[in-house]
Amino acid sequence: MSNPYLLLTPGPLSTTSTVKEAMLKDWCTWDHEYKAIVEQIRLQLLEVGCASKEHYTALFMQGSGTFGIEATIGSVIPSNGKLLILQNGAYGKRIEEIAKVLKIPHLSLIFEANTQVDPQAVERKLVEDKAITHVAMVHCETTTGILNPLEAVMDVIKRNNRIAIIDAMSSFGGIPIEVEQLQIDFIISSANKCIQGVPGFSFILCKRDELIKCKGKARSLSLDLYDQWETMEKDAGKWRFTSPTHVVHAFAQALKELDEEGGVEARHARYRTNQQIVVEGLTQAGFTAYLPRELQSPIITTFLYPTHIPFAFEHFYNFLKSAGFVIYPGKLTDANVFRIGNIGDVHAEDMKKLSEQILRYVGEMKYEN
Repeated sequence: MSNPYLLLTPGPLSTTSTVKEAMLKDWCTWDHEYKAIVEQIRLQLLEVGCASKEHYTALFMQGSGTFGIEATIGSVIPSNGKLLILQNGAYGKRIEEIAKVLKIPHLSLIFEANTQVDPQAVERKLVEDKAITHVAMVHCETTTGILNPLEAVMDVIKRNNRIAIIDAMSSFGGIPIEVEQLQIDFIISSANKCIQGVPGFSFILCKRDELIKCKGKARSLSLDLYDQWETMEKDAGKWRFTSPTHVVHAFAQALKELDEEGGVEARHARYRTNQQIVVEGLTQAGFTAYLPRELQSPIITTFLYPTHIPFAFEHFYNFLKSAGFVIYPGKLTDANVFRIGNIGDVHAEDMKKLSEQILRYVGEMKYEN
């Protein structure tokens, strides 16, 4: 059964028919064949992240990406630790909210939504506050689509001997990340993002020696990173509690398709092409991108509401939906914006058709006005 529209969102996103078909069979969580698939996925994720199984391990956490973030934040920071949160959007803010709820000592370094995290400012804060033990940053902040300077920030974190927690929810699998080379301690993503699976679990790549230190530190039973990993290690792919079996099989198929496409580099190139076509098409239609090109990720693009035509987002949204495209509302509080995602089973021809429909919309609104 095909969808009547493409999801041009940062996830959940449009998936291939073969990924959907992988969910048509029922599986037992204790079945050895199923657990073998889980173990294979764990190894494949290390390959995607360019991390060796000698120094890194991968595990899953039931739920959305936020569950994985909260499990990590709540499991790795000791009672005498302190978290520095680098914020330039809503998802950095969400990490701060998690720290508050879990009563974890924390400090936020806040940047404007249209400004990258500044590595020099991070270094000044780490030198100034020796109590900081961990640093958390969102790699691609989908509030705007801005891409933060991961390599430069990691250099600062490691040079100052702190533990790095990277939210790569909207970048892992779609933007090349050398996890081991960068010495990232914990990096989190989700099944329904750039790997192009469906919602149901998050995954975390962890430096083995840092994960082992987390034993007994978790602030939650179900969101205990170490216990989840230990169970998977001892029982060859078994999850502690009921796992989303259908979602796991869809993810295994999605990983196969990532490899068939040519890996992360090829997918990154496709996403970049998608994004360039969108920006060119909307620029031609009189829209303006919120971010300058040099700060823009290939994942999602934020556009300002136009002033050259009468514009109401709900009307624009419904027009595009009827034409076969679902876009995203804005997430900024100080600007009227909307967002268009470039990831998922979406290709250049789809983006060209979207641009044609937006030009048609602008023409109709001008005519009506």
